[in-house]
Amino acid sequence: MNNLLLLIFCFIAGVLLRRFRRMPDNAPATLNSFIIHVSLPALTLLYIHDLRLSGDVLLVAAMAWLVFGLSAGCFWLIGRWLELPRATTGALIVVGGLGNTSFFGLPMVEAYYGASGLGTAIVADQLGSFFALSVLGITVAGIYSSGRPTAVEIAKRIALFPPFIALIIALLLIPVEYAPWFTALLKRLGDTLAPLALLSVGMQLRLGHVAEHGRNLALGLGFKLILAPLAIYLLYVQLLGAHGQTIQVTLFEAAMPPMITAAIVASEHDLDPPLANLMVAMGLLLSFVTLYGWWRWFSGV
Repeated sequence: MNNLLLLIFCFIAGVLLRRFRRMPDNAPATLNSFIIHVSLPALTLLYIHDLRLSGDVLLVAAMAWLVFGLSAGCFWLIGRWLELPRATTGALIVVGGLGNTSFFGLPMVEAYYGASGLGTAIVADQLGSFFALSVLGITVAGIYSSGRPTAVEIAKRIALFPPFIALIIALLLIPVEYAPWFTALLKRLGDTLAPLALLSVGMQLRLGHVAEHGRNLALGLGFKLILAPLAIYLLYVQLLGAHGQTIQVTLFEAAMPPMITAAIVASEHDLDPPLANLMVAMGLLLSFVTLYGWWRWFSGV
């Protein structure tokens, strides 16, 4: 509950800081840069090092990749059908295809499933959502950006993406025991991600844009909050017959609202930033209702 109150407070603080012009116009870009280069890599080095793989890890990690693939196919078709601008289609794919499975997902999983569900949630986040962002998210953002980069340039962006570099280093360091001071340092730096990200989103929120982007916002959130978890439920439970708390938590993570870091990546590639930020802000608010509904549904799995 304390984590959720922190998210709400920072989001409101961002809105008020923008409203009363207490921060410079480029403050969100500065915050986003700090998150990408410092906060997220620190969190990755911390969590991946303690990751312990289990028999269900493939299904857990695959969830985010499947959701992103479904998002890419769905919004590519919708983009062609509605003749959406490339930037808007790219924003819908990237932001709609990646869930907030870490600093929103982890406290929500703990609240609904207890501490026993956190191990599954971390796998779903680090090997699922975060890895998918580092590879698929960066690739799609590059393809739909105005520059139209080549395959070599996209591969270079992935390789030089700071969180991806941290992920590779973290995997290599799994056999190495961290010194207590280093673990404490990573935790303190990683703890900055949630408040700074919500602060950035709040500062960029323009409620007046809701009507302007209403249709696309409904498409993006309808997919992420309803269609994506339903598709994973049908695949994992109805088709594969999977069950148990690990699967329940995986399905619950599939229902998370759009990832804030995905919106940051979309904004940095100029993929309809107003829509990307609205999807995050409105998704967070609506998910308090939708997640409860999904939790009730998944409780019988």
